[in-house]
Amino acid sequence: MERLESKKVNGHTYYYYSKWGWKNGKCRRLWQKYLGKLERIVKACDGGLAPSYAEVFQFGLPTALWLEGKRQNIIREIDKLCPKRHQRMSIGDYITVAAVNRAISPVSKQSMWDWFVKTTLRRFLPDASKAGLSSQRFWDHMDAVPEDTAQTVWQNIITATLAREKIDLSHISYDGTNFYTFISTFNTRCTVARQGKNKQGRGNLRQVSYGLFCSRDGQIPLFYDVYEGNCADASQFPLMIDRFHEFLKALSKTDSSTPKTDVTIIFDKGNNSADNIALIDKHELHFIGALKLGEHKELALISNKDKRFVPCEKPGLESIKSFSVEKVVYGQKRHLIISYNQKLFHTQLLTVHNDIEKALQSLSELKQRLADRANGLIKGGRAPTESSVNKRCKEILKRPYLESIICKTLKPGPLLDYSLDTEELAKLSDSYLGKSIIITTRKAWQNEDIIEAYHSQYVIEHIFRSMKDRNTGSWWPLFHWTDQKIQIHGLYCTIAVLLRALIHRRVTQSGVTISPKRLLEELSEIKEVVNLYKNTRRGKKEKRHTVLTKMNEIQEHLVKIFDLKPQSDTS
Repeated sequence: MERLESKKVNGHTYYYYSKWGWKNGKCRRLWQKYLGKLERIVKACDGGLAPSYAEVFQFGLPTALWLEGKRQNIIREIDKLCPKRHQRMSIGDYITVAAVNRAISPVSKQSMWDWFVKTTLRRFLPDASKAGLSSQRFWDHMDAVPEDTAQTVWQNIITATLAREKIDLSHISYDGTNFYTFISTFNTRCTVARQGKNKQGRGNLRQVSYGLFCSRDGQIPLFYDVYEGNCADASQFPLMIDRFHEFLKALSKTDSSTPKTDVTIIFDKGNNSADNIALIDKHELHFIGALKLGEHKELALISNKDKRFVPCEKPGLESIKSFSVEKVVYGQKRHLIISYNQKLFHTQLLTVHNDIEKALQSLSELKQRLADRANGLIKGGRAPTESSVNKRCKEILKRPYLESIICKTLKPGPLLDYSLDTEELAKLSDSYLGKSIIITTRKAWQNEDIIEAYHSQYVIEHIFRSMKDRNTGSWWPLFHWTDQKIQIHGLYCTIAVLLRALIHRRVTQSGVTISPKRLLEELSEIKEVVNLYKNTRRGKKEKRHTVLTKMNEIQEHLVKIFDLKPQSDTS
């Protein structure tokens, strides 16, 4: 039974909302809530009680990521290998905070506290403080994790996650990338950051290389390594295969339901070499890769209209047709899939025509300059030679196929003449363009399954693209300049990729189709608003009323999936 009660104190009447019930055979007050004087109640009914102020916190995304980290026991796994005194935040707390930040909006360690206090993470880490989350404290705790321990920490985390989440490991993609840095050229304390061929065109800077194996199921990172920036992909590949093979052996001991023979490694043609393929054969690993068309011209020259091509019927592969052959490649008879993709053909043909147009324009300008010099219209500067003209023509025709399509002739002077070989262009369009040669050990699989598996290489490309995003990417900014800290940086960046992948997988398993980027956007828009009211009772703290910002249908569904609950009100 609920009642509205009044009490007189010092001549003033105060009202309370109370609930009564039977307790030990007697009617007793179970609880009561203070409402105030009558005029205050009337004012509240009229909407006149305005909050003194409101605080807004990032709620949806940081809470979902933190709860996922707790579900995977990330803090516990780190603290198990990197213990410290029970004093405020643990090493696992620091690494996990850094990982969650990397998964949302990466900031420097110096700006970590400013970001942290604007999120709801503070309720999960009540011991956190401005001094505790300073850059120096972060570096101190990063120093407490040895380089070799970082890999052990990761393997413990991912091994438990794979067993807990039942990740399908039948299709595993591998690739490598690099991240440029602004580490000084004269910094001798760092050996992992070196100059090399940067994939973003910043070859003038020192860079760090990063190799990754990930599953097609959920785009889960499985095994990673941070290594020297000047290592070529093909030279690093055997080291990664050896380490990943050891990882699979350790995994099979802890989870017998995932034997290594069911694993298929998918990689691109940049890792091809006889030694690399022999190493995969030695470890008895299944693989799917691609061969360079120029190294198998008899297959590349097969007409795209050949009757052996059979159209694919699998959804998503309607524009592809293929057939299979057997050929001795890398010392053994291999199963090859010759595929022709109509969409790829159109893209490549447009690219070739664009390259031809630019090359013809440059050759025309070069031809005119040579003719003007021969006629005495140009007299200054260094006189062209046959060697210099050939060098310039080679630069103009450096794009694929141009040297075979555009024929050039040098005459005494030197003078230049050129022509477009339309027959060679037609031959190219009917053979090389749109064609791929896939190599695999999966002879029992259907051609469509092999082609689909090879195309799943996009999952790792998406991970690298998201890691390099300047706004939401997990890798930048990198403000570390020693090998040990760069390794720890790689650890929490990979944990950030894992947390993102797991929350997206959890959403898709619930039946919601949404892209990873859209998921992050929807969660980040869910804010927690805490309205604070001045308390009229002497000695009492401000009253708090917590609400979430207005949500759309998707956001309401996400709140239910992750069981996101705002902070309870206090008075």
